[in-house]
Amino acid sequence: MQPIILNAGCGQSGPERLPPMFGSWRHMRVDIDPQAQPDVVADITDLSPFSDNFADALWTSHCVEHLFQHQVRTALAEFLRVLKPDGFAVILVPDVQIIARYVAEDRLHEVLYESPAGPITAHDILFGHSDSIEQGNLHMAHKTAFTPSSIIAAMQDAGFADIAIRRRPGLELACVGRKTAHADQNHMAGLLDAMAL
Repeated sequence: MQPIILNAGCGQSGPERLPPMFGSWRHMRVDIDPQAQPDVVADITDLSPFSDNFADALWTSHCVEHLFQHQVRTALAEFLRVLKPDGFAVILVPDVQIIARYVAEDRLHEVLYESPAGPITAHDILFGHSDSIEQGNLHMAHKTAFTPSSIIAAMQDAGFADIAIRRRPGLELACVGRKTAHADQNHMAGLLDAMAL
């Protein structure tokens, strides 16, 4: 049976934006914005269209920071619920600890890198993509932020086991957490390696 990856908060991205290891997996796209044309329109704090133990993996890239802080635990608990017992979640979020350095150096509006959406500044990373918000896409506003320890704590609080994290180029954190503990303690780092994260 083909494994399933649930892309939560997918935006316009398709399977080509996922690591190659997911190339043969069944890709289910979920987003709150119908204009993204997801397979399922849903808020990541309520994945009730999906049954318990639905997905082998869950991918969410630059989505969790769009929630208010009090909603993060709810979303992470939903991620955990829809994962199969041996499933894992991959969560990519901006690294606010690194961004704070740019702010402290008075570089808030300096272009840090180019993305498919256009130039990205520290202001965009802190508060959301300014151009998208200006065009009326308020879903792009950032409402919370994460450091390495805060995202790990949030995942632990939601019930994830065997959490691994890495700082990545592009000013982001890559986290992976399993629904249940794995016997091999190096397994999580191996997953990050396999995804080139």
